[in-house]
Amino acid sequence: MKLDVILTPAELSALARRDLNQTICVVFDILRATSTFVTALQNGAKEIIPVSEISEALALKQSWATVLLGGERNGVKIQANGIDFDFGNSPREYTKEKVADKTIVSTTTNGTRAFRAVANAKMVLAAALLNLDATAKFIERQKCENILLVCAGTRENAALEDILAAGALCDLLSANSAIEIPSDSAQIALHAFAKVKSNLKTAVFNSENARRVAGIPELQGDVEFCLQCDVFPLVAAMSDGAIRRI
Repeated sequence: MKLDVILTPAELSALARRDLNQTICVVFDILRATSTFVTALQNGAKEIIPVSEISEALALKQSWATVLLGGERNGVKIQANGIDFDFGNSPREYTKEKVADKTIVSTTTNGTRAFRAVANAKMVLAAALLNLDATAKFIERQKCENILLVCAGTRENAALEDILAAGALCDLLSANSAIEIPSDSAQIALHAFAKVKSNLKTAVFNSENARRVAGIPELQGDVEFCLQCDVFPLVAAMSDGAIRRI
């Protein structure tokens, strides 16, 4: 298997011209979409349906009254057309009491857009530091030609925390002789992670997204939460438009 990395969301549009039929795509949006999805599934959510636009989420709610709405714009919970979303994009909101057995429709600035861009891949996984080891072990058991790590980023720019998480997964997979890491972008992620591996939390806390999230009083605990490593032994995969625990 050959491993590649998309470092910025500016590259997502090119995926429409890329054959992903033999590719496992792994989406990272550490701060905070994939961390939130993994947490919700760990706490018993039935599934998360990622959509790109607020209007799509509202339309689903109109036709499916029991779904819960989650997501953010500019970091804060969405209020649209007189409707307050049930959740923002803080993983700490998605408790067992609120999400067990529920379907959640989510729209975020970057993360859900990344999932939609790779929806036609052979397999799509949601990864965070929270479930990185479980994700790596699952990938190693698959038979596929390619692995593509997708960093959701910030607006159209790279996000340091996503690149470091992708590098951490590259590091875990590099021990497997069946997995090659030939691309420059994968090497960039791998070397970036190796440089800060012993002090990953400090590196992420200094990132643009971490500073922005920490600047919102009610979200100050999110960065610390999302930087927990391997606390959830689950794999989250998207099929038929919904992300579920497998």
